[in-house]
Amino acid sequence: MRIFISVDIEGVAGIVHPHQGRMGEVDYERCRRLMTQEANAAIEGALQAGAQEIVVNDSHAEARNLVAEELNPAAELISGYPKALYMCQGMGPGFDAAFFVGYHGGAGARDAVIDHTYSSKVAREVRLNGVRQTEGSLNGQVCGYFGCPVALFTGDAAAVCEMHEFVTEVEGVVVKESMGRYVARSLHPEVARDRIRAGARRAIERLDNIPPLRVEGLVEMEIDVHDTAMADVGELVPGVRRLAGRTLAFAHEDYLEVFRCMLVLLALGQTVILR
Repeated sequence: MRIFISVDIEGVAGIVHPHQGRMGEVDYERCRRLMTQEANAAIEGALQAGAQEIVVNDSHAEARNLVAEELNPAAELISGYPKALYMCQGMGPGFDAAFFVGYHGGAGARDAVIDHTYSSKVAREVRLNGVRQTEGSLNGQVCGYFGCPVALFTGDAAAVCEMHEFVTEVEGVVVKESMGRYVARSLHPEVARDRIRAGARRAIERLDNIPPLRVEGLVEMEIDVHDTAMADVGELVPGVRRLAGRTLAFAHEDYLEVFRCMLVLLALGQTVILR
């Protein structure tokens, strides 16, 4: 059995502020280890349930966060940036299940910790065929493109609830509850890891009842960006249409083409942020 694990940091127990996941900040070294330990809990649960191959993708920021020497040696690590599929780098044919660990609510989610969708500085909202998306749903559909279900999803309560809206059957593990964008009531990290470990086992045991998240037919993506300069640059991409001052759109029948276009538009948006 082959398992793909995508690990973010904002949804990890004990983390409540962007600075905790930012290189060079006082809390960063401690928090990257909390991230690594939650990844290990998911790995351990998968191994206990019979997984033979595990690939872990560092999915936060520049993707150099997970501490390689502290990661369970049963797993292989993908790290570094840029990556063609970013948070889903390494996903492809042949995986039996995906685990999303340390995920957060989508941009604009109420009662979510550090809510955003890929880029808090660029994207106000991302929609597919008119439906608001999150990182969990966007990445889940990449996995579904290859026939792989998202079996385990961990993070704050709002993030888990959002993911259940897309895949009701997903095994959700809540490690904290938001009391404001930068405030949370969190489980102790050891308790959170125990629950993730158990959730990973259950997810594999229930795998036959968890469907892949798929989007079929023509996929119309819309991105509301933060300012018109970002839209000015984005509409230069071939195939991208500008629907309004801050809204860009792209349509294609191949979901991976849509997903990659989103990554390009968000990266371009970063180039016009005044520093």
